[in-house]
Amino acid sequence: MADDEETAQKPSYEQARDELTEVVKRLEAGGLTLEESLDLWERGERLAAICEEWLEGARARLAAALDRPGDGDGAPF
Repeated sequence: MADDEETAQKPSYEQARDELTEVVKRLEAGGLTLEESLDLWERGERLAAICEEWLEGARARLAAALDRPGDGDGAPF
């Protein structure tokens, strides 16, 4: 059940990527306390991991689709 809840709360790749971009901008802008910077860094690490999970899943789906015989490979049968 915890996996279902985690999946339901997991942002889409695009959401995670966009938020990660904002985190990086805020860190690069400076002017934050050390604690704020560390919190943002940790959030950025989590977002990067989420993006990587999405990309790995997409790679696996693509590999599986390419491995299926007769699906779009131009062969008539």
